[in-house]
Amino acid sequence: MRDGKGSAASAGALAGFLAVAWLQVLGALLAVLLVLSFLPGSTAVRVAVPLAIATGGILWYATARALRLRRPSPAGVPVTRTDAPGLWQMVDDAATAAGVRPPHGVTVVATATATLIEHHRLTGLLGGRRELYLGLPLLQAWDQPRLRAAVAHELAHGSSRLGLFAPMAYRLRLALGRIVPRIPRRNPAGPLLRAYARWARRADAPFGRRQELHADRVAAEFAGARAATEILRDGPAFETFQQLFYTEYLSPGWQAGFVPDDVFGGLLRVLAAREDDLEVLRLQDPEPPGEWDAHPPLAERVAALADLVTEGPEPGERPAAAILVPDLPGLGRALQEVAFPPAGRAVVGWDEFFGAARIAEMEREADASLKAIARVAGTPVHSTSDVLDLAADGRLRKVAETVFDDLPADETAGRITDLLSLLLALAALHSGVARWRHSWTGAAELVSKNGAFLDLGGLAELAADPATVSEARQHLTVLGIDLSTAGAASGRPPARVPVIGGVVNVLVDGVRTDLLIVETGLFLVPGLPRSRTGEAKRRLSRLAADGVLADGTPAGAAPTHAAAPVTAPPASAASSSASAATLASASAAAASAASSAPAAAPAAAAHPASPAQAMPSSRFVPFADVAGASVSRNGRRAWEMNLRDGATLSVRTALDSDELPGGWTALDDAVAFLANTR
Repeated sequence: MRDGKGSAASAGALAGFLAVAWLQVLGALLAVLLVLSFLPGSTAVRVAVPLAIATGGILWYATARALRLRRPSPAGVPVTRTDAPGLWQMVDDAATAAGVRPPHGVTVVATATATLIEHHRLTGLLGGRRELYLGLPLLQAWDQPRLRAAVAHELAHGSSRLGLFAPMAYRLRLALGRIVPRIPRRNPAGPLLRAYARWARRADAPFGRRQELHADRVAAEFAGARAATEILRDGPAFETFQQLFYTEYLSPGWQAGFVPDDVFGGLLRVLAAREDDLEVLRLQDPEPPGEWDAHPPLAERVAALADLVTEGPEPGERPAAAILVPDLPGLGRALQEVAFPPAGRAVVGWDEFFGAARIAEMEREADASLKAIARVAGTPVHSTSDVLDLAADGRLRKVAETVFDDLPADETAGRITDLLSLLLALAALHSGVARWRHSWTGAAELVSKNGAFLDLGGLAELAADPATVSEARQHLTVLGIDLSTAGAASGRPPARVPVIGGVVNVLVDGVRTDLLIVETGLFLVPGLPRSRTGEAKRRLSRLAADGVLADGTPAGAAPTHAAAPVTAPPASAASSSASAATLASASAAAASAASSAPAAAPAAAAHPASPAQAMPSSRFVPFADVAGASVSRNGRRAWEMNLRDGATLSVRTALDSDELPGGWTALDDAVAFLANTR
């Protein structure tokens, strides 16, 4: 039912935020004029400009910066009416049902989402171009009723059926929801803006709730109450499942320098193999709405839909894309080029991709372990054969006791066996006598070339005992395992190290710098001027997507390597082979700043050419070179690291410092880890 007063009151309360912002600036200027009026004429002229700049000018800059609204533009592939007439017909029908104009465009994106983004003007006071973004995973996996419900719900947000000002209220609500949380605490315009925003949010909450329930009702009338109810759980569950896919299946190989030739096909296979896991996610209560999220609780929305008689059609057997998009494989290939650009990575099939990921992970662990052993033993250790030499004369046990001085003897022996199992498995893989057999649902298995399970645990136990090392060598020789190498195999692209987060516009030793936190150190990039903050964040995001090699070199600046056949699927999912804790895990030199945040998944965004070539003065500081670290807060946050060569690295925030998602947490966790382990 149309309620003009409710929509007008809500829009007025939200629009008042903009009025308060600029009235605050005007009030500061009036205060300056009032002060000047009490001063003698010559004195007033002399102090007018400095005083105006120090008050009104600074407040104007702070307000303009606080109200700056970045327009999201997800990377995707535009789909025209000619490309997919069936899809556009469904969108047109949904727009008619919602009582709004059809969107100006439809773009298919990589994330499991359906959202309408309006490029509005004047912070939401005026509308603009509207673009509907549909996730390819939804097109692949959802039937037509659920997709119709999701599209109708999104379009209904712009309906004026609840009042003439309802679309404006929705635009302003979204704009303030993005502006207010990003206002820096040190911003002088912030206190008043945040106080007014809290009041406006409370005043708008009832109407915002009505808008969301109205969108649910439109979706139910258009696609049926069953579909409208299903998407309330399926949507969040699918988004969570896709993040699991990125983290457990895609990120390891991506960091290893590879990209699968069919990312979205892999997601479908994981969905089919782990349907029970997806069902568990559906049954979980979604996360509570954010501060500016007007959606009512799930139970209330489901109850409201249950009262409708439009139950709708039964769930379809075929996914929506089979009906609505004629060339789905071609669309998937085009989207992968945009959302997952190789950027120097080798494009391979899923089996090779999994193998590359698992081997790269093993090589990192083995390399760190060999370095730790060499440092404690005081002798070069380059291969599995060298480790067996140490085991034969009893020195490997002494090295382990030095590194794991707080563990009981039996646990120390277990760590030695785990290390040897890792090294022997890696040697078998490099020798071509073993491969990893991957499972979409369970743990990867190390198998021989003919597919038989290969258990190297017994040989590792023999190799751990000085009395039976020679016997272990004989068995390994019979198997054809070459013990002379343990490092990375040649012919494969160099592996990237996981990116944890990033911050821009910080002061490193007093110099304006952008900083990327990776698993093994800090990558420092010369900063850009204040006027180019947006460009600085985009540059650092591209660098994070391209990756950083183990030696600290930007992956985009490294030469491209041809793909070589690799036959080892990684432990995808929650499983991994028993490469458990190696000696490196306790070594300070090989330690990473592994925070509680997961390894960065591949960024699903379009990236221009790598920025690496434009950063010749970049610098990499390995955590292995850090002797001590501390965090301080004296007005601004500061982090200080003492390097082993006697130098000091000081990082301080500036007024315009900003972060990539999780950047500050990653830096805090990295420095805390270094402080606790040094």
